[in-house]
Amino acid sequence: MLDFDLAEMYGTETSQLKRAVRRNIERFDGDDFMFEVTREELSRCQIGTLNKGRGSNIKYLPFAFSELGVSMLSSVLNSKTAIETNRNIMRAFVAVRNYITQHVSLSKEIEDLWKAINDLSEENQKEFDDIYLALSELAAKQKQINQPPIKRPIGFIKPKE
Repeated sequence: MLDFDLAEMYGTETSQLKRAVRRNIERFDGDDFMFEVTREELSRCQIGTLNKGRGSNIKYLPFAFSELGVSMLSSVLNSKTAIETNRNIMRAFVAVRNYITQHVSLSKEIEDLWKAINDLSEENQKEFDDIYLALSELAAKQKQINQPPIKRPIGFIKPKE
């Protein structure tokens, strides 16, 4: 999501949102949280088209936030909506953790499922290797079959045998 959409959603101004992000930039380290949209990217999208009239074009490049960045942003901003969103995110994490710890059998089933998937993928890998080997042998045979025949030279010259 772009910064101006998030600012509207969190009930704050875009400049305040950007200021909060810049003051806490270490929280948004890496492209998996946030990145600044480049001029080239901006010119390819609808919001990058130039509008007529003074002051109606984007002056500063917007920030684009990932899912992780949106949740991190809720802990940085100081609006009522951001605080409530942050509380709900924390409550959701606690609820999931409690659910998993209360249902040990569920976590055991998930672990068994992952093991089965890994075993299956190892078996499939061997089968894929066998198929690849068979296909490469077929390709080599096909290449031998499709070779052009040896042409005899025209005239009185005998071919070397």
